[in-house]
Amino acid sequence: MSPRHKACLPLLLAAALPAGAAQAVHVTYWEKWVGFEAQADQAVIDRFNRSQDRIVVDYSSVSHTDRKTLVATAGGDPPDIAGLNEQNIATFADAEALLPLDDFIRRDGMTNTEWLSRYYPVYARICSHAGHVYAGISTPKVMALYWNKTLFREAGLDPDRPPRTLAEFDDYSRRLTKRDPATGRLTQVGFLPQDPGWWPWIFCSWFGGKLFDEQRVTFASDPRNVAAYDWIQSFTRDYGLDNVKVLSSEFGPWASPSAPFFTGRIAMVFQGVFYDNYIHQYKPGLDYGVGPWPEAVPGVTDFAMAEADVLVIPRGARHVREAWEFIKYVNSANPDARTRDELRGAELLDYLQVKNSPLRVWSPFFAEHNLHPHIAMMRRLSASPNVVSAPDLGIWQEYYREVISSFDRVRLLDATPREAMAFSQSRLEKSWERYRRSLERHGQWAALGETAP
Repeated sequence: MSPRHKACLPLLLAAALPAGAAQAVHVTYWEKWVGFEAQADQAVIDRFNRSQDRIVVDYSSVSHTDRKTLVATAGGDPPDIAGLNEQNIATFADAEALLPLDDFIRRDGMTNTEWLSRYYPVYARICSHAGHVYAGISTPKVMALYWNKTLFREAGLDPDRPPRTLAEFDDYSRRLTKRDPATGRLTQVGFLPQDPGWWPWIFCSWFGGKLFDEQRVTFASDPRNVAAYDWIQSFTRDYGLDNVKVLSSEFGPWASPSAPFFTGRIAMVFQGVFYDNYIHQYKPGLDYGVGPWPEAVPGVTDFAMAEADVLVIPRGARHVREAWEFIKYVNSANPDARTRDELRGAELLDYLQVKNSPLRVWSPFFAEHNLHPHIAMMRRLSASPNVVSAPDLGIWQEYYREVISSFDRVRLLDATPREAMAFSQSRLEKSWERYRRSLERHGQWAALGETAP
C-alpha cells in the first residue's frame, strides 16, 4: 500500500456494528473493487452503518459483477445493491433488470430534475435512461491528457505547456519520438493510440463525430468518425508496423513498473483520474502534467471523457428501501467539511480512492486538501460542456466490441478505416434493428427519446 493510502488508514479501520445491529436489516451489496478501492468503500459502509441502527450494509467483492447480477436477477435472487459501470445501465434497464429510483426520489421530496441537478451534467446523464433515474454515482472517472515533463524538456518542449490543438499534438508526438540510429527501430514514441486502448470510440467523439443519431448507427456513415480512424492509422503508417510490434513487445502491464508511460517509452497518454494512484505506486516522483484533450475540432475546448461506477437496485431485490438509503448516503456530502473526519458520502469515498467528486458543490477540505495533485483540472473537465460519455444505448456492449474490432484492424493495417468501419456498421445495423423491434414489442421504444423529468 502506498504512503498516502496508509495515511487514510484511520478511516479504513472496520468499526463495531451499531447498537441494535442484531435487529437491523442486512443489505447485500455486490461490488467489483478489491485492494485499496474496496477498503475505501468499506470505510464509507462503516460510516453509514454507524450513522443509524436500522440498516447494516454487507459488502461482497464479486468479479464480473454485471454478469453475475444479471444472472441472479433473472433467477429471482439478486443482491439488494449492485456496483456496475455506466455502460450497463441502458442494457439492464431495457431488460427490466433494474428498479427505477424515481419513486424513492419523490418520497424524499425531490423531483428527478432536482436530484440530478446536484451532479455535473455528464454524471446526471449517466444516471438516467428513457426518462427515469436508474443509478447513483459511486465514483466518477474523468479521462484527460497525461504527459511526461522530463521527456518534454529533453525534446526542447515547454514542460508546462501541453499541446493545445491536434496539429500541435501531432507535432509534439513527432518531436518526442526517438529511433535507434543504427537500426532505425523505435526506442520512444510521443503517442500510441492503442495505449491503453480501452476507449477506441472516444477518438470519434473527439473529432466531432457521432456514433448514434437517436435513430440509427452512424459509426461508418459519419465522415468525422472515418477521419478519426484514419488519424489512428497514421501512427502505424509513420512508425512502421514491425517497429510498433517490436516496441510494444517491451511494454509491461499498464498497472506495473514496466508500463510504457512509467518507463519513458511513451511520452503522452490519455488516462483517467485514477491513474495518479498508479503513478504514485509504480513511478513515484514522476514529473508529469494533466490537461484537457487538445482541440481536434476548432473551438471545442476542455474536451474530455467521463465514466462512472454506479450503484443500482436490481429488480427483485428484497430490501429496496434500505438499499436506497445507502445509495442516497453515498451520493451525499457535507459541503462544510474542513477536516477529513468531516467528509461524508461521495466525498469520503472519492477522497479515499483519490478521484474527483461527481457533485457540483465541493467542501473546502475536499477541494483544498485533496490527495490528487491535479484535482482542480479534473474538476474543471467534469464541469466542461464538452465532456462526453458513452452513448446511452442498450446494445452498447456489442457496439463496443465492433469498435474494438475495427480499431485493431485499422491500427494493424489490416483494412482501410472505411472498409473496417463499414463492415462493423453492417453488423451493428442488424443488431440495432433486432433490438429496436424488441423494444417496440415491449412498449419501450417511445420512452427512449425522453429525458429524466
